[in-house]
Amino acid sequence: MSRTTAPTGPADLVLTGARIHTVDPELPAAQALAVYDGRIAWLGADADAARWTGPDTTVVDAGGRLVLPGFIDAHNHVRLGSDDACVQLAGVRTLDAIHHEIRTWHAAHPDAEWIEAEAFDYSAIPDGRMPRATDLDPATGDTPAFVLSYDVHTAWLNTAALRRLGIDRDHTSLPFGEAETDPETGEPTGFVKDFAIKGLSRDGHRALKELGVPWAGADRQYGRLAKSLDDAVRFGITTVVEPQNSLDDLSLFERARAEGRLRSRIVAALFHPRGTTDADLDDFAAAAQRFADDRLRVGPLKLYIDDVVEPRTAALLEPYAGCGHHRGETFYPAAEFGELLVKLDARGFQCFVHATGDRGIRTVLDAVEAARAANGPRDARHQVVHVECLDPADTSRFAELGVVACMQPRHCAPEIAGPGQDWAENVGPERWHKAWPMRSLHSAGAVLAFSSDWNVAEMDPMIGIYTALTRQPLGGGVAWQPEETVSIETAVHAYTMGSAYANFLEEERGSLTVGKLADFVVLSRDILRAAPEDIPGTVAETVVVGGEIVHESGR
Repeated sequence: MSRTTAPTGPADLVLTGARIHTVDPELPAAQALAVYDGRIAWLGADADAARWTGPDTTVVDAGGRLVLPGFIDAHNHVRLGSDDACVQLAGVRTLDAIHHEIRTWHAAHPDAEWIEAEAFDYSAIPDGRMPRATDLDPATGDTPAFVLSYDVHTAWLNTAALRRLGIDRDHTSLPFGEAETDPETGEPTGFVKDFAIKGLSRDGHRALKELGVPWAGADRQYGRLAKSLDDAVRFGITTVVEPQNSLDDLSLFERARAEGRLRSRIVAALFHPRGTTDADLDDFAAAAQRFADDRLRVGPLKLYIDDVVEPRTAALLEPYAGCGHHRGETFYPAAEFGELLVKLDARGFQCFVHATGDRGIRTVLDAVEAARAANGPRDARHQVVHVECLDPADTSRFAELGVVACMQPRHCAPEIAGPGQDWAENVGPERWHKAWPMRSLHSAGAVLAFSSDWNVAEMDPMIGIYTALTRQPLGGGVAWQPEETVSIETAVHAYTMGSAYANFLEEERGSLTVGKLADFVVLSRDILRAAPEDIPGTVAETVVVGGEIVHESGR
């Protein structure tokens, strides 16, 4: 069986000798495909490929390897990225080790005006508490230090940085976050919450830049973006959904496009913090009109309803483990958030809402239900992003309300969130069954859109797929909540067609179907047949976007 369109000449590119998994139930498999003018013109058997080949046709022999649609990473902070100018703290598990890394970097950069670091792990701080300036001071001395958590939801400052940034007991509500204070003295501790909400906003980023924090500079921002875009192509990610941008940030994508660094396609969501005005919404709508091609599209809105479990800022239905009353807060009262979503839905905006706690998620679902009641059902495809702790009573509501579950499988790995880690300990064993319920959502008919949440976790889809299949540590070991694993076919669908549907791209991307954009990846290993433990380490040998080879491993 084959499928074809009628191009006016030989194909621009022909792929042969492949095991093509199309993610299209109408034609699930093929051996070869032809590309004409950036789109798939034909799928079929190797024996029929010659008729599509002319003297100028690029022919790629897959050598029997698995070919999949290009991965669509539905939540990937390529603009935030990872910064080579920062001290890298990923995998550093103790405060002493953090001191060592910072001292080593500072010794190599003795004239640095700032010490900047990223990816500190909350569990590295002793006694389960949050970090303080006095924890940093021994390693940094009088050089101001600015350290971001691995989830970029909090910042950690030393005493010199508190002084440089003008943070004291009378100035704790900052344009880039909320400075925690000591309950006894009222003095700022050096720990800054709500950084993802305020620090990554338009005003917050501008404030950091004006205060002289190098991390916020335009060239540093572009460097992070360019490096992350290169990584995305290398991993076979042909479409990236960048989930949180201000209008100021769009020029960075334009620069990347002009300089040839935008090889993956981009969907850029615009951040809607509290205080966003009707005039801002008009500007957002205008930006969506301006950026609307298949390489760079702007349009969805990013909102937050709660924060994260590790520092106990996610909103839970019941108190955190070991707490008498504290169950976190939502950024909006439920009624106000419902009114906001009704308004945004009425204007036709699609909303991506960060929600990790079970009360936060329920608040979002209630708001979508209110919007449907007020505005009538429409194909809005609002997303709950993360869905980390879901009450079973709300599982069926995703499909009923047409809400997409945008999830990051790697986040539920035992070495990140499982027993002994802050996430699991803060939620408590009696609620572990609520953790990342991927199989339950899929079984209930919800659309799953998988993603990496880079740079919170590794960008490589192979790592996300492995975790979705096993819920084991990356090196193997005991699975955590294995009843919520999914099949390899489900995981691949969630990283391709599920993410395409989640972003209104299913007519153009997500499967290898005649007429769709020719975005695909040739993998070094057949992950559909491989043992799960062999999936990590699989590489994208050839990556094609719009019929153009944009990456070949080893070149």
